[in-house]
Amino acid sequence: QVQLVESGGGLVQAGGSLRLSCAASGRTFSTYVTGWFRQAPGKEREFVSAISWSGGSLHYADSVKGRFTISRDNAKNTVYLQMNSLKPEDTAVYYCGACIHCVVISTHSYEYNYWGQGTQVTVSS
Repeated sequence: QVQLVESGGGLVQAGGSLRLSCAASGRTFSTYVTGWFRQAPGKEREFVSAISWSGGSLHYADSVKGRFTISRDNAKNTVYLQMNSLKPEDTAVYYCGACIHCVVISTHSYEYNYWGQGTQVTVSS
């Protein structure tokens, strides 16, 4: 079993920054891939970013490219999402997911095995 807990969400003005954390517990594999997804009310869950266990493979959605940075600290079993230049359209519940079988980065939520509870990010104009 893998447990994921997100933190770091909150209310921020447009142009501001937030740093989200996804802390994992339980047994994981070296092929563990962690992704960030977001979901606004009434909308589908959307891929944001993902990172491999080694940190050597990074993927970003076009909508956040250049603004968000994903990283991980395996010693702390934590993945981070640094979000800069936030826009109102970034408002959503942000979830981290773990794909314990993935050998490559996946952008599809259905491939992820475990999910955190989510953390709310609200960006005001």
